Amino acid sequence: MSQNLLSCFKAYDIRGKLEDELDPDVAYRIGHAYAKHLNAKRVVVGGDIRHTSEPLKLALAQGIMDAGAEVIDIGMVGTEEIYFASFYLDVDGGIEVTASHNPMDYNGMKLVGRGALPISGDSGLKDIRELAEHTESPFNASKLVVSSAANTLEAPASENSVFSGTHNIHKYTKLSILEPYVQHLMTYIEPTNFTTLKLVVNAGNGAAGHVIDAIETQFKSANVPVEFIKVHHEADGDFPNGIPNPLIPENRAVTADAVIANKADMGIAWDGDFDRCFLFDENGRFIEGYYIVGLLAEAFLLKSPGEKIIHDPRLTWNTIDQVEAAGGKPIQSKTGHAFIKERMRLENAVYGGEMSAHHYFRDFAYCDSGMIPWLLVAELISVAEKPLSELVNERMAKYPCSGEINYRVADVSIVLDKILKHFAIENPVIDRTDGISLEFEQWRFNLRSSNTEPLLRLNVETRADETLMKVKVAEIEKIIHS
Repeated sequence: MSQNLLSCFKAYDIRGKLEDELDPDVAYRIGHAYAKHLNAKRVVVGGDIRHTSEPLKLALAQGIMDAGAEVIDIGMVGTEEIYFASFYLDVDGGIEVTASHNPMDYNGMKLVGRGALPISGDSGLKDIRELAEHTESPFNASKLVVSSAANTLEAPASENSVFSGTHNIHKYTKLSILEPYVQHLMTYIEPTNFTTLKLVVNAGNGAAGHVIDAIETQFKSANVPVEFIKVHHEADGDFPNGIPNPLIPENRAVTADAVIANKADMGIAWDGDFDRCFLFDENGRFIEGYYIVGLLAEAFLLKSPGEKIIHDPRLTWNTIDQVEAAGGKPIQSKTGHAFIKERMRLENAVYGGEMSAHHYFRDFAYCDSGMIPWLLVAELISVAEKPLSELVNERMAKYPCSGEINYRVADVSIVLDKILKHFAIENPVIDRTDGISLEFEQWRFNLRSSNTEPLLRLNVETRADETLMKVKVAEIEKIIHS
């Protein structure tokens, strides 16, 4: 069990292969250790639509309760609903059971403390792992029933288990926070700003659908003239249309085609736990998250000039340009939600954005949301009286980028050294905030190892020269492959 726990604890969260790394026994231990580590009195839990999330969540809840804390279960929700519940309900923390866009035979957990403060490898996750390794569990993992067809887990009931309903039941409460959560989302926009819009929304059969339905109801009551065209809308743990991950190019066609077929103003697609949203313009073109960061930064600075904006180091020129032009202060942070959130709190930044489609908001407890960004962009389209393509075309032409390109390499440090030596003669400006960023007069790039996967990630951008961008990608690739 120690090895299982060691392998499912990652840099930012918990993720593991079902049976091998993660089962109700492990979930119980994690819940117990989490509550002990925080000395928690009340904890909120939720889970995504995967069939395995409910039994893992209940085992997690039992561990939390056996450690002396009350559990509030908010049901099938996205990760940001746990963030919201954590600060809205004023509890000691929250845990979302989710594997986001991982394969069907995986699941995991995202943990936060009071005020939705992130818990990651540098802020308590290692301590929780150590406690979990020494926690006794009432579950007999050998009796775990696994259905490979549906990838479901059935945890065995014990005398002291929440599954049997005979122990600590007075500390277990089910509660919906959907209404106050959606009301909070509506505070980021002014409904009277909206012109008639048609939006394609693709939940990917994940957890986003119920929130879209609730927003649609709010829009109708506020007379917001927005029509939703729903694609893969129903939550379905079998994921009949594949695991929702719009970062994969082949997954984008459904949304793009629906935008074109319905002559929509914008398309929106989410991953499984909808903490990221991906936007398509009125022509069905996928818009890189990098350009959405600049767009949202500008939108916030129009309302609050002089504010600080946090960005990651992978692609920076466009964001810095837009933030400074709008009177804001751009501040660079290391990539990753824990680092971005920490820097946002330190700087009291109004907004932070990563090119990977994670967007963070001060009024959302500095957490990332997959719902707030598209609401803001839809409002911006209305106010500007311009289509999304027109809002981003100039920026894309001014700072063309490669998008993130991934490589599997045997030794990251050797590759980085080769790259540095290759370009040393050109005397670039070097930044080591995250991996290596090399900046030249007309182009720059960032090369870093992934925090979550065994990959080397490359991003290249230029000053208004798409041909140069492609040439430099090929040049760097040649060194990597050598």
